[in-house]
Amino acid sequence: MIEECLAVEFRVQNDDCPLAEATGAVDVEVDAQPPQRRSDGYDLLQFSSARSERLTTVLDEDDRISYLHVSKSDGRYRYRCLSKHPCVVHRLIDDGLIIETLRYRDGVAKIFGAVVGRDVLKGVMEAAGDTVGVQLERIYPLQSEAQEVPSQRWDLTPAQEECLRTALEMGYFEIPRAVSTDEVAAELDISKSAFLERLRRGEHALFQQIFG
Repeated sequence: MIEECLAVEFRVQNDDCPLAEATGAVDVEVDAQPPQRRSDGYDLLQFSSARSERLTTVLDEDDRISYLHVSKSDGRYRYRCLSKHPCVVHRLIDDGLIIETLRYRDGVAKIFGAVVGRDVLKGVMEAAGDTVGVQLERIYPLQSEAQEVPSQRWDLTPAQEECLRTALEMGYFEIPRAVSTDEVAAELDISKSAFLERLRRGEHALFQQIFG
């Protein structure tokens, strides 16, 4: 039987892998597949970006990159190459992280993936803690494809859903209130006025759909 599946998001800074350094030098976003480790010790990298001759030049001049191949389709450049430098994400993959998307921008990697079970999560978190520059951004239960998330069911923006959910979980709607407006805003890392605006817009959207 499959255990609980959890979605996780990581942010990786100060990684000296070729893709991180290239996006630090060039103002372009790179969408990458998880690196594939070969028996000869090289990593196979496959990634794409908006058309950027500068990115191609930076990668081509990197001594750690070999056999750089570029194709052009759908208005994007698609790359394949071998890298002599192992990426930090290997530590997380080796401990059980299933990567869904891997995105580089301004020298920072954003990793979106999943783990199956709390024991695997613990191993991934330990690997992240031992790896310089890896920070857990978010963790939440992975929804079934057949199950709608509230923002889809009720036509809320993700920000409105997060605002309402956080306020509910912190006891903002209890009588008397368990937390203040300032406390919920601080938890969301936004201003008090921004919290109140999202809250009212979210409530308005919900009430309008419920009462027509």
